[in-house]
Amino acid sequence: MNQNKRNEYWRKNIRYVLILLAIWFTVSYGFGILLADKLGKVGFWFAQQGSIYVFVILIFVYVYLMNRLDKAYDVDE
Repeated sequence: MNQNKRNEYWRKNIRYVLILLAIWFTVSYGFGILLADKLGKVGFWFAQQGSIYVFVILIFVYVYLMNRLDKAYDVDE
């Protein structure tokens, strides 16, 4: 793989990571702490369990996205 392809692959990987981290931050900090009072019981749920569930789902989403990216750049196993 040439240097341009490697840089493009790395940029896409970092973009995926930043988007998924932003989602996790919004759910865990935003919904669970900042908006917990306004959301009522749902806010309490996000603070206690929801952010953990969302984090686990985001792990599976990241694996799916990276497998797809690896195949697109022919670096899969």
